[in-house]
Formats: sequence, structure tokens, C-alpha cells
Amino acid sequence: MPSLTVNGQPITYRMDPRTPLLFALREASNLTGAKNGCATGHCGACTVHVDGRAVRSCTVSIGALEGASVTTIEGLSEGRSHPVQQAFLAGNVVQCGFCVPGMVMTIAAFIENNPSPSEADIDAAVTNICRCGIYPRVPEAIRGAIVARRGAAPAEPTPVASPATEAPEQPGATPTPIEDGPPATEGPELVPQ
Repeated sequence: MPSLTVNGQPITYRMDPRTPLLFALREASNLTGAKNGCATGHCGACTVHVDGRAVRSCTVSIGALEGASVTTIEGLSEGRSHPVQQAFLAGNVVQCGFCVPGMVMTIAAFIENNPSPSEADIDAAVTNICRCGIYPRVPEAIRGAIVARRGAAPAEPTPVASPATEAPEQPGATPTPIEDGPPATEGPELVPQ
């Protein structure tokens, strides 16, 4: 029976030692932050830290990790206070969130092991797959996390203007107001039952 330390707690898994770490975490420990995106190690949604390194947990068995220290997204920080989590929130990086725990874990290990990365290092840091396409916002979040890790407050991200506010004015044209939908007083009335 493989014994590991998971999020600071010693755990002995009464499972086949060939069980992938991902399934031990999700099914036996009820730590569901690591996601099963591909089960082949390609997408990175299942990334956790093993002895401080980012590891795709679907590719390593619990038997191979005897005595290892594992940190999942649930154990990364209290109250989402890790600099990477804060940078993702400040930069409004998240869309659906499925890949985000693995991406956060990948970046957290990256900045821990490379506190002063080059721009090329930052661009190459994340090989996780995001089906929503949050990639353009990730490098800025990495930079913000690095700054925050050094003790400075991360810079606020540059707001992205909506197309309506960036449309060039045409001479003699009257701006067309953008409506967000019908006023709150219109539509079906909700009646308590």
C-alpha cells in the first residue's frame, strides 16, 4: 500500500500501486481540483506538484511515488492567496476554469524554480492545453505573479476596451447607443409559489 504525503497529510492508499495518482487523488482523497482532461499527459489539466516539481498526475502511479510529497491546487494556498492565483484573478484570465488548476500548478512550480525568467522562458513556461484559449492572458498573469512573489503588488492589467468604445467616429454620424437588453421592468413577472 503506497504511502505519500498529500497537502501536508500522510496518506496510505489502499489501492493497486499501478493506480495513476490522478485517480487516487480524485477518488480516494476527494481532491477534485486536478482534472482528467486526456489521461495521456498531453493536456496538463491534472498537474500537481510532486516534491516541488510540476507533474501530470495521470502519467505517474502511486506506487512510483512511495514517500513523495504531493501538493494539489487545494493545498497550494489558503484562500487562493498564492501569487499565481491572485494574478489569474487580477488579470481575469479564467473562462470555464477546467484547465486552470493544472495551469496554476504548472506556473507556480515554474516561478518557484525560476524566479527571474526571461521573456522566452515565460512564453515557453506553459504547455497546458486550454480549449477556451486563455493563452494571450497567461504571460501577463505569470509576470504579475512574479512581481507579487517578490513582494510588490501586481500591476493592474490593461483593460480591454469593447469594440463599441473603440469605433472611430465618422464625420456627421450620430452614435448609436448599445443596448444591453430590455429594461428590468419588462419580461415575465416572477411570482413566489
